[in-house]
Amino acid sequence: MQGFEPLTVPSEKNGALDLGFVECEGGVCAAAGMAASGVSAGFRKNPNRRDLALVVADQACTCAATFTQNRFCAAPVQVSRERAKSGVARAVVLNSGNANAATGEAGLKTALESAEIVASALGCDPEQVLVASTGVIGLQLSTEHFLTGVPLAVHALAHEAEGAHNAALAVMTTDTHPKECAVQGQVGGRTIHVGGFVKGSGMIQPNMATMLAVLSTDAPLSAQAAHSMLLAAVRHSFNKVTVDSDTSTNDSCFLFATGAAGGEEICEGSQAYEAVAAAVRYVCDDLARNIAADGEGSTKLVTVDVLGAANDQDADTVARAIANSPLVKTAIFGHDANWGRVAAAAGKCGVPFDQQQVDIDLLGVPVCRGGLDVPMDEQDMLRRFQDDEVSIVINLGMGQAHTRIWTCDLTHDYVTINGDYRT
Repeated sequence: MQGFEPLTVPSEKNGALDLGFVECEGGVCAAAGMAASGVSAGFRKNPNRRDLALVVADQACTCAATFTQNRFCAAPVQVSRERAKSGVARAVVLNSGNANAATGEAGLKTALESAEIVASALGCDPEQVLVASTGVIGLQLSTEHFLTGVPLAVHALAHEAEGAHNAALAVMTTDTHPKECAVQGQVGGRTIHVGGFVKGSGMIQPNMATMLAVLSTDAPLSAQAAHSMLLAAVRHSFNKVTVDSDTSTNDSCFLFATGAAGGEEICEGSQAYEAVAAAVRYVCDDLARNIAADGEGSTKLVTVDVLGAANDQDADTVARAIANSPLVKTAIFGHDANWGRVAAAAGKCGVPFDQQQVDIDLLGVPVCRGGLDVPMDEQDMLRRFQDDEVSIVINLGMGQAHTRIWTCDLTHDYVTINGDYRT
């Protein structure tokens, strides 16, 4: 390392853990008052694969949501976005295998009818049922499989971890495994849980949330508190993930707050709000990292830290330029410590900086100082590449702003997966 010390990255405080929260079982059902299921309804050709998930609160409760900013947004996004404005919901039904995107009025009709099918089975107002879909774009989605699958899903609803796990399985597309997380802790003398699941592996640069995510808590949140803490968590977690720089037509993220933990309503500005918000952030961070680690065909989780930027926007722009660079991502796949690709990616994105002030570390090793090469031990770097995680840190020397982006390497399998995704 020629006498150079590695760059110091600001610690990402595990706020929830610092406040006494601990990880627990249960996923989206960890929160009291939540049930879930996942069944095979026939949306997919494989009859043994779960493809319909149902997440239900015991009673209509506070609900917040965020959605894709892609202008080609899917029918279920259009329906759920409008219904989420009320701040109240009872359930969300999610199908995989068909995105119900680019399907016009017929797609909107199907989204509305699927919610009515769920509402009829649960005995609730259809306006309290949200909908989400994922899969192939441009195919009409029939209500046939909802008619047969929803009764199965309602019958299978469970408040335990098994129900949550089956729901997480049912929303998977090219994901290699379900992604779940839950925490519990004491807030104002009551035990609070936050949990959830997410699906996402490709077409990931969220620009709001992620592919599909359902979160829950038994904290008694006001509608505004739920909305504010969800937006804050999404901004620092799901919106900091990129696999391939593509934003889906179907991105949706829901947060149910049942209030089953009891006590006074939690509003913004209180200590209780800060504690629950930290727990929501922790769960979202964990799920976001899992998306990047499970990127289509990936072999490495890559963390990109940009230090010393003039402002947050500059830091984010540079981080995304590096994280989305095919040359950087393929070099990582090839175990090539080619820091020049990192420098080039940072330099192309329009953010002003003086190259003579730039420092770069790869895998915790100084490889560039003051814009110049630092000799490295190639064999040592190859050994470091054996780890499942790869770190890239760049200091622009322009200020104090810092951001972190999670991504993955780019492999032959990414091309294989996406070359025949539709067929």
